[in-house]
Amino acid sequence: MASLKQIEDFLSETPIAMAGVSRDPKKFGHTAFKELKEKGLDLIPVNPLADEILGVKTYKDLASVPSSVKGVIIMTKKDQTAGVVREAKAKGIKNLWIQQMADSKEAMNELEGSGINYITGECILMHYKPHSVHKFHKAIRKFFGVFPK
Repeated sequence: MASLKQIEDFLSETPIAMAGVSRDPKKFGHTAFKELKEKGLDLIPVNPLADEILGVKTYKDLASVPSSVKGVIIMTKKDQTAGVVREAKAKGIKNLWIQQMADSKEAMNELEGSGINYITGECILMHYKPHSVHKFHKAIRKFFGVFPK
């Protein structure tokens, strides 16, 4: 489990790229991007099939994002996650958030011993200015002692 310090460190350095931002408003990768942008997180969308999402210039891959990017939120399908991790390592990005359900054994193997601050098993929406159901989930997890410390 990630520590609260790891999560705070991740969120303190922006801009953050988000790999797996969907063009489809019904997909989680789209709604999460929209919500985090509306809350003020400095995000750069990455999607190889889009030029723009919600009016924001989209990059095809991590190699093409600005060098100012400090972290990556990964919301890809499991079979794509390790490739995004490799791209982040090649770019020198030291902070990764692998959204729940996006992690894979191959991605974890890529991260082992890498010196990269990485978070898995957590929902970004529960940690960045949570509201509504995410705020409720955070309170429940704290109550049962399963929230990062």
